[in-house]
Amino acid sequence: MLDRLKTSLLNAPVVMRGKYAYFIHPISDGVPQLAPELIREVVTSILKIANLDVDKIVTIEAMGIHVGTALSLTTDIPLVILRKRKYNLPGEIAVHQVTGYSKGELYLNGVDEGDNVLIVDDVVSTGGTMIATIQALEKAGAIIQDIVAVIERGDGAEKVRAEGYDIKTLVKIDVDENGVKILS
Repeated sequence: MLDRLKTSLLNAPVVMRGKYAYFIHPISDGVPQLAPELIREVVTSILKIANLDVDKIVTIEAMGIHVGTALSLTTDIPLVILRKRKYNLPGEIAVHQVTGYSKGELYLNGVDEGDNVLIVDDVVSTGGTMIATIQALEKAGAIIQDIVAVIERGDGAEKVRAEGYDIKTLVKIDVDENGVKILS
């Protein structure tokens, strides 16, 4: 199961950003190309494990968009994207995110009080963006029914679980200067 995803991860190049080993992969970076069969395999796997009894799918710009879009097209569930741009719409919620190699603001629009949501993202590594997303959705009054990340790296998923949320992942990896290793 997930043979395409695992093989592509094992073949992913790694670049060092300071002391951070960053893997470059179509799901997490859109590089070198995102093959339809890979995104199809990922979405098919998400369909098997996610609670889809939701009003909206929520994803994070930029690399959650292709997974969220494919999932939305498959399920006919509307997609909401946390954006890097501020729109100043009524009810807009700012989300401060910190990752292993960057920080910045994201903005949530289009989620209403009482909406049942599924959060979908490409990677959870430090957990910073996911926890900020959860907090923004709670502030909006949404009900988080499920959380799915395609790739789990580092201790971020455990940090999300320590906050009281279950997060499902398709594959768990470790990355160092020598490459990607599949852990589960």
